[in-house]
Amino acid sequence: MKRFLVMVVLALTAISHIHAREIVFETNHIRMSIDERGYFKTLFDRINDREYLSDAQPAPLLSIRVNGELEHPSTLQQRGSELLLFFEDNQVEARIITNTNDSYISFELVDITSHDHVELVIWGPYPTTISETIGETVGVVRNKEFAIGIRALNVKTLGGYPDDEHDIEPSYNIFESGYYADMTDEWKNRTAYRGQTARVEDFGSVLQAYCRHRNKDRVIPNWGYEHFLAPAFDDGGVIGSKIALFGSHPDKVLEIIKKIELSEGLPHPTINGEWAKTSRAATASYLIIDFSEENLDRAIALTKKAGLEYLYHGNPFQTWGHFTLNSNSFPDNWESMRRCVDRAGARGVKLGIHTLTNFITPNDPYVSPVPDKRLARVGESMLTQDINASSDEIYIESPTFFKQIENSTLQAVVINNEIIRYSGVSESEPWRLLGCVRGAFNTSASDHRKGDLVGKLMDHAYRVFLSNAGMSEEIAITIARLMNETGLMQISFDGLEGVWSTGKGQYARSLFTKTWYDNLSPDLKGKVINDASNPSHFNWHINTRYNWGEPWYAGFRESQTYYRLMNQKYYQRNFLPAMLGWFNMTSRTSIEDTEWLLARAAGFDAGFAFNLNFNVVNDNGQSDAIFDAINHWESARMAGAFSEQQKILMKDIANEFHLEQPGPGEWNLYQYYIERYAHKQKTRQPGEPVFSTFEFDNPYHEQPLMFIIGVESDDDNKTPLVDHISLEINNVHVLEIPVKMEASQNLKLGSDGMLNLFDSNWNQIQTIDVNSRIPNLVNGKNKILIDAGFTGSGSSSINIEMKTIGPAELLGAEPAR
Repeated sequence: MKRFLVMVVLALTAISHIHAREIVFETNHIRMSIDERGYFKTLFDRINDREYLSDAQPAPLLSIRVNGELEHPSTLQQRGSELLLFFEDNQVEARIITNTNDSYISFELVDITSHDHVELVIWGPYPTTISETIGETVGVVRNKEFAIGIRALNVKTLGGYPDDEHDIEPSYNIFESGYYADMTDEWKNRTAYRGQTARVEDFGSVLQAYCRHRNKDRVIPNWGYEHFLAPAFDDGGVIGSKIALFGSHPDKVLEIIKKIELSEGLPHPTINGEWAKTSRAATASYLIIDFSEENLDRAIALTKKAGLEYLYHGNPFQTWGHFTLNSNSFPDNWESMRRCVDRAGARGVKLGIHTLTNFITPNDPYVSPVPDKRLARVGESMLTQDINASSDEIYIESPTFFKQIENSTLQAVVINNEIIRYSGVSESEPWRLLGCVRGAFNTSASDHRKGDLVGKLMDHAYRVFLSNAGMSEEIAITIARLMNETGLMQISFDGLEGVWSTGKGQYARSLFTKTWYDNLSPDLKGKVINDASNPSHFNWHINTRYNWGEPWYAGFRESQTYYRLMNQKYYQRNFLPAMLGWFNMTSRTSIEDTEWLLARAAGFDAGFAFNLNFNVVNDNGQSDAIFDAINHWESARMAGAFSEQQKILMKDIANEFHLEQPGPGEWNLYQYYIERYAHKQKTRQPGEPVFSTFEFDNPYHEQPLMFIIGVESDDDNKTPLVDHISLEINNVHVLEIPVKMEASQNLKLGSDGMLNLFDSNWNQIQTIDVNSRIPNLVNGKNKILIDAGFTGSGSSSINIEMKTIGPAELLGAEPAR
């Protein structure tokens, strides 16, 4: 009897424990509780006594999807560190292990009944009232007092919400559109455009993650194809999906994520012993030069002159896939690159390369002469008739995958070991591929039999093929082996979206980079800087930074400017090192353009890539000054010399500055005030004035006139278009300039009192000492009268950039920590 009573008491105690009405989890900063149904009831800031869980929508800990229908939990039970969630409609039970420490709480799905029928599980969405700053990729929302974050703790747990079956996170391709320019500052901070692990809502924000069961082939929309066969993938399904939740003061977020990385065995790249996310070296700028073994020394010399440590090759490969190096530049392939790395390292320079991830050129062994079975396929059908080696029509069972040619550039199919290109598909049965070109890409045309598989190969606008999951893994390992064997210490995974060819969306991106990272040597894991064309929640751990912004679409200052600025907001929202993108040095790049860039880099504390070639350096008359300027500005930025107030001013693209370095560890910063005018060629009756009048409001002390004057014309005649220029200041002082100028030439009067005429490439043509005749601009308003003698027959103008310079601000290096 006594034993029976003990058992009853124990049973009642167990039942009471299992059916606890509210389960509470606490860290040093946040209290979370979950009710008996499995819904969050509180996300409470323990430091400031404030509730952040929004009541605008339910907050289930975990939801499931079965047969396309989403189901939230019905009941929750607790057994020690285990939570048992029950889903009544589908009679599914999920077992979750929890772990609480002083910084975060982890939840891992360790078992679930009816596993093969559960299509996916969703962690959240967890609604919060925080609306100020939404880190869409990192998965952190914050205001000035508090931050709440979610972290996926393995690669198959994806940040975001499964809105679509392709798992490609939403992003906005806005680039130079007015989308960003027209936003208020508030929405620039809040609007997510690269993922939705955290997402802005009218009530605040949500945090969310999910994991998909990929045990079956699925036909899904993917990357422009309405019908795409996503093959089954064995990764254990939803079992093992794991997340962490945390709350803290915003200043502690990185500290907590670092602890999560180390505690949970996540990738934790360092640079010289410091975590990459907090290392100043993560924003290191670099030169892009297509160097070779032969000209490497000159490329190194330019890198050193610019005061930079990284030299990057933008196009080193002869083939993509196996990554054979260009034989003209690297005659011994990877061994040549190894010798380059050693030579550069001896002089303190680190080498890097640009890749196109899983893009596969048709000349690569994966394609020619025998195509690899693992080339990515949009889908397959079967031959319905035998064909011989010269047949130009191929009979297929179904046209579904093959009609999709709008975004296909190579229009190729593969049958056994032959690649065949085709022009279209018949409009009715019997279904046929038409206009076939046999033995494409140096494969062999051959006979094929009824019933043989016909695969539509997936390609990309760069006229390359792509890889399936198995080949993607192999390519990632090859890139890691390339770096291990050569010692390269910088890489960009451009075209990372190419792995969408696997049908796994952002999961594939993370798998690719994780495979690469896992196969790096331990030594390189502590040195390599890497970035990518697009991010994912998991890749936040691996990618050192992102360096978006291309120079090909407009002038030096104009190409993708709004996009570059928008990215700075993105980096800030997502706790990422800042970068400004690529800038292209041409023979016409001026020192003023260069300092415009360098001031932006200082303002945002952002690195950049400076793309050039040796011919440009030879042709540009200001090359030495440009590299010296990069050296001065970047050494000051990396030393932490600029104040927060100075940075605010330098973030404004309308403001311009000049930096001088009088001695080691100190710099003089000057701000310019600039106005720009255009004096156009005019036709008037005899005796009528043709000058132009402008006003220049000088905010600084009285000082000598400075300007840059250029000539534009629609007249192709190369003879002089201007034979003299006259500037009158404040109705008193006149500067007559007896210089003949042609289109695209520049006339510059600097603070040294020398008037220099330059050709279009800033090579000096003529110098005139006008120091004794330079008028002053007074503090305040100045009346400027400009006249010129135009000699050309077209419609010409002179463009004047007039400026004054403010007082020097002495800067010093930030004290070493």
